[in-house]
Amino acid sequence: EVQLVESGGGLVQPGGSLRLSCAASGFTFSSYTMSWDRQAPGKGLEWVSSITSGSSSDYADSVKGRFTISRDNAKNTVYLQMNSLKPEDTAVYYCRRGPTRGQGTQVTVSS
Repeated sequence: EVQLVESGGGLVQPGGSLRLSCAASGFTFSSYTMSWDRQAPGKGLEWVSSITSGSSSDYADSVKGRFTISRDNAKNTVYLQMNSLKPEDTAVYYCRRGPTRGQGTQVTVSS
């Protein structure tokens, strides 16, 4: 059974940083593209970033240059380093493999 468990969310001031983690289990982690999505209050799900099994990465324009996705195959974990956070980054952030998402972690950017 695929399991994805996010952590690292919280409350941060504008301009601050957070690092999200997603611990994966139930599949051969190193073989899969992993992604982060987010859902802001009252809005639909938005793709944020993906990293392939070969560690090639891609980003939504809204986060490019501020967020960095990475993976540690030895730990079966994918990370999302978020810098220069803005209030519009406030959302629940989800880790995803294919159609399967974790339970999400809340990120709130506010002064």
